[in-house]
Amino acid sequence: QVQLVESGGGLVQAGGSLTLSCVASGQTYSIHGVGWFRQAPEKEREFVAAISWTGGSPRYAESVEGRFTISRNIAVNTVYLQMSSLKPEDTAVYFCATTKPYHGLTRGHNNYENWGQGTQVTVSA
Repeated sequence: QVQLVESGGGLVQAGGSLTLSCVASGQTYSIHGVGWFRQAPEKEREFVAAISWTGGSPRYAESVEGRFTISRNIAVNTVYLQMSSLKPEDTAVYFCATTKPYHGLTRGHNNYENWGQGTQVTVSA
């Protein structure tokens, strides 16, 4: 089993930046990839970005491409989401999760497991 804990959320003005962290513990050797998702009130959970645990090109949602950067530091079992040029529509609870084995870096949240508790990001206009 893998446990994930997100942190780094907060309140920021439009145009500002935040960096979220997702720290993994437990059976980290079993991780294939990690994805970030977000969910705004009364909206479905949506894919933001994903990265392979061992390397390779990350994947982004079109809505964040060029503004968000996902990275990982295996030495400390942490995946980061650097967010810049934030917009009010980026306001949501951000979650990280591990990819299910052999599912790759897909966009569907059903292909992810071991969800963290989430961290709130609020972008004011």
